[in-house]
Amino acid sequence: WLTSDNMHHQWLLLAACFWVIFMFMVASKFITLTFKDPDGYGAKQEPLILTAVTKVEEVHVPEEKHWPEEFQPTGKAFSGKLIRQPLVHMERLELLRNVCKDTALRDLSHTAVSKFVLDRIFVCDKHKILFCQTPKVGNTQWKKVLIVLNGAFSSIEEIPENIVHDHEKNGLPRLSSFSDSEIKKRLNLYFKFFIVRDPFERLISAFKDKFVHNPRFEPWYRHEIAPGIIRKYRKNRTETKGLQFEDFVRYLGDPNHRWLDVQFGDHIIHWVTYVELCAPCEITYSVIGHHETLEDDAPYILKAAGIDHLVSYPTIPPGITVYNRTKVERYFSGISKRDIRRLYARFEGDFKLFGYREPDFLLN
Repeated sequence: WLTSDNMHHQWLLLAACFWVIFMFMVASKFITLTFKDPDGYGAKQEPLILTAVTKVEEVHVPEEKHWPEEFQPTGKAFSGKLIRQPLVHMERLELLRNVCKDTALRDLSHTAVSKFVLDRIFVCDKHKILFCQTPKVGNTQWKKVLIVLNGAFSSIEEIPENIVHDHEKNGLPRLSSFSDSEIKKRLNLYFKFFIVRDPFERLISAFKDKFVHNPRFEPWYRHEIAPGIIRKYRKNRTETKGLQFEDFVRYLGDPNHRWLDVQFGDHIIHWVTYVELCAPCEITYSVIGHHETLEDDAPYILKAAGIDHLVSYPTIPPGITVYNRTKVERYFSGISKRDIRRLYARFEGDFKLFGYREPDFLLN
């Protein structure tokens, strides 16, 4: 009898243990489901993610704001009523529009869409693209992209370097070559873009390329333009050395620089403002790329224009697009504050329109 009673108690104890274990498992499962990381839900979480993204976009694109149809590129990156640009590109265009409205900067941000501007804009009719050339920001590579798209060459690697800038042979028409009605049509309907760079670093690049190294052998920069600047702006006329950066800055910052610009002709495109080159407040551009972020911007532009499956932007050497603050400060270290302020006054529109910060050495 005692043995039977002990066995009965053992079975009850065993059953109680199983019940406790079962309840613990149920409780553990409930706790896991309740506090599990939301990212682990996979597809079930997609509606929540889409809602969040939509709300962010609506903050930057209010319902009462109507974007002009020509603003939307022909590429697949844009669909429906919402503009599917990454926020950085949306913010660049929003900044541009706001600065264009600033009456205090009107003289520095607005220009007529003249033949000079239309000469800077290259056309790809086949894919409905307009590209405004802003020298010293990697434009040669973009020209190669358009040359391939226009069918003059089948690949970028096949394009001879001496052909890229020969506009009689490279198959790149300028917008100025069309009639007024055709110009207006293309400005209204085509995907339009250009690239910018820190304005002062661009000027340093132009000075080095045209007056120091001159790799394409363009003798007029050293033998015609440089002497003209030296005669007008060098303080010590007895010096016989070539054009110095200080001379160049004085010329660019002179409020009366235009009388020399007229003599220099179209060669000034390497150092005039982005405003004068591309009229960004008069022409509604689809994308504005930055040289400093070209590794990200180049693929985005190709996709936004709907041509990323046809051509790739040439490989960018490591570090070549990074803003070199040390170099800029070194070049300007021997320039008087007065001359730097005059230079900034001329290029202030470029700094403000495209979100570049006023140089620290100008504030000190």
